[in-house]
Amino acid sequence: MRKLLRYAAPPVVLAAAAGAVFVLASAKEAPEKNIEEERLVSLYVDAVRSERVTVSVRTQGEVRAKTNIGLVPQVTGRVVAVADAFNEGGYFEPGETLLQIDDSDYRLAVTSSEAQVAQAAVRVEQELADASIKRKQWEEWVVDGEPTPLALNQPQVAEAQAQLRAAEANLETAKLNLARTRIQVPFKGRVSERTVGLGEFVAAGTSLGRVFATDTVEVRLPLTDAQLAELALPIGFIPNEMDAPDVTLSTIVGGKRHTWKGKITRVNAAVDNLTRLVYAVAEVQDPYGAAADQGMPLAVGLFVSAEIEGVVPHNGLVMPRTALRQEDQVYVITDDNKLEVRTVDVLSTSQDRLVVLSGVSDGEMVVTAPVRGVYDGMPAQPITRSARQPAATSSR
Repeated sequence: MRKLLRYAAPPVVLAAAAGAVFVLASAKEAPEKNIEEERLVSLYVDAVRSERVTVSVRTQGEVRAKTNIGLVPQVTGRVVAVADAFNEGGYFEPGETLLQIDDSDYRLAVTSSEAQVAQAAVRVEQELADASIKRKQWEEWVVDGEPTPLALNQPQVAEAQAQLRAAEANLETAKLNLARTRIQVPFKGRVSERTVGLGEFVAAGTSLGRVFATDTVEVRLPLTDAQLAELALPIGFIPNEMDAPDVTLSTIVGGKRHTWKGKITRVNAAVDNLTRLVYAVAEVQDPYGAAADQGMPLAVGLFVSAEIEGVVPHNGLVMPRTALRQEDQVYVITDDNKLEVRTVDVLSTSQDRLVVLSGVSDGEMVVTAPVRGVYDGMPAQPITRSARQPAATSSR
């Protein structure tokens, strides 16, 4: 009996202890569960507006002179005078002498040619007089028959007249060479390069420098096929004054942004082999004068941004530029204060405005503030920037 009690007592004690623990655990009240509500993230929003818009096309290019030529003499000689304007950046008027080549030999050539003309003219008069005498003699002494040209001195007259014309041509050539000793251009412009100095001997064909006209500058603007379609410009387009698209050119010079107005004057008739783009050419008249922006000319060599006004109207959805995320996404706050990530069809973007064709609706609220950790369905509270109060529920 003692052995039985010794072996049976431990299991009984353990079972009793386990039963007591179970009874105590069952009698204990369950802890209260605190359900924490999701916290709304406050985000600044702006309303989407439906508008009839005409989109501008943005591109860029380098300003270059429409007329840019190299100065090359047609005569040989020593440079004896250089105008003050004939320096890099110098300004000159049409017909102004930029450089003078020694003309001594050419003035002597003119004098010699004038003497040859005078001699040839005298011979013509002599031959004409001989021809008149021979005709009278023929009429007095010969009764029948027609005289030969040689009998009337006609070949000698023709030869003398030909020599006179040759002498006159030589005189014109001598005068032309004399005029060519003065290097001039028929337009007003500026000097971009000078490669010769006073006292230097130059031969015909030697480069003297480069000049460009300041009456008109042009900008070659690359356009994609979509941009051509937006502007309704065919390849090879040459507009008249009425339908030439307007273009606004701008860049920063001296820390300040300047703008100039111009016109699209033509579209190239071929596609560029390297870029596969089509180039349109914009022109600005009098860029160093009337077209200058607050005294700042549209100088040759500037790299400018261009905004070409479109002609095709669209039913667009307009919102602030800050609403665009990545390349084609916006964040929309729905009626039930949930954030949705939407993919939109972007029509155009500018510094302040985004225009899309689809993906959002008129009146919807789009997020225009930076936000991290975005996911579809994220709780959000829309706040307008103007009132800084929760925005009213948007109507779709």
